Amino acid sequence: MAPTLYILYNANASAIGKVDYAFRKLTSSASNSPCSACDLTHGGLRLTETKEWSATKKRVAADVKQMHRDEAPQEILDFVAAKGARYPCVLGQESAQGELKLVMDAEALKETSKDHERFLARLARDAKEAGLGLQVEGVKE
Repeated sequence: MAPTLYILYNANASAIGKVDYAFRKLTSSASNSPCSACDLTHGGLRLTETKEWSATKKRVAADVKQMHRDEAPQEILDFVAAKGARYPCVLGQESAQGELKLVMDAEALKETSKDHERFLARLARDAKEAGLGLQVEGVKE
């Protein structure tokens, strides 16, 4: 069974959450995005995934789940809080009963959110360092 990869957004899915994110996005500088995971998957303010992200996630041999903060199960919220991690971030899990692992923190996402090839290379490297058995097509270890 393939591992699960959780892309956690620094935004909420509710209507108020979307308005709040849009306000934060429009009032932030280009170098200080409020959600680099949103930039990676949706190109910023779009409501749908970009074609580039759809192609990118097909290269990751994992069940990729994208979640807003208010959609995440309590187990994930508790893990992020216990690790002192900031949103957005990427978590991984070998199996449903497996241990959650912090794969990419907010800074790593910020550094790679505008370049999908760079994201995939960093994801492969960071997953390996976290002890997550993750294969990424086209990325050499």
